[in-house]
Amino acid sequence: MSELFPITTASAAEMIEAGKRYGTGLRAGDVVALNGDLGAGKTHFCKGLVVGLDAREEVTSPTFSLVQEYLSGRVPIYHFDFYRLESVGELISLGWDDYLDEGGIILAEWADKFPEAFPDGTTWIDLVIEKDGRHTARLR
Repeated sequence: MSELFPITTASAAEMIEAGKRYGTGLRAGDVVALNGDLGAGKTHFCKGLVVGLDAREEVTSPTFSLVQEYLSGRVPIYHFDFYRLESVGELISLGWDDYLDEGGIILAEWADKFPEAFPDGTTWIDLVIEKDGRHTARLR
C-alpha cells in the first residue's frame, strides 16, 4: 500500500478517489491515523476509504458525534475525530479500547492529539495543503 504515497490531488473528488484506492487494501484490525490542518482533506480521504471498503452509508465528519460507525461494508469501520476531545481519558470513555478490540478498521482524524492511544502497527498519514493549493497525503 505504501506504493500509493505520496498522493497529490487538485480537488476533493480526487482526494476521495485516492482514499478509495487506499481503502481497497485495508483489512480487519487496521488502524489509520490521519493528521492535517483544517481543510487538508482528512474527511474526504476517509470518505474514499469507506467507499473502498464497500460500505454504503453516507460518510460525514464525526467532529460533533466524535465517532461514526459504518457497518454495511466488508468489515466494520469506526471513524473518529479527536478535534474536540480534551484528554485521552475522554477518548477512553468513548470506548476507544473496545473499538480497537472489535477487529474492525479504525480511522482517526486529528490523531496527533493522542498518539499514545494508538497500537503498534498503526498507519500514520499526514495531509498538507501545498502552496499551489493542491493537497498531498504522505505516509509518516
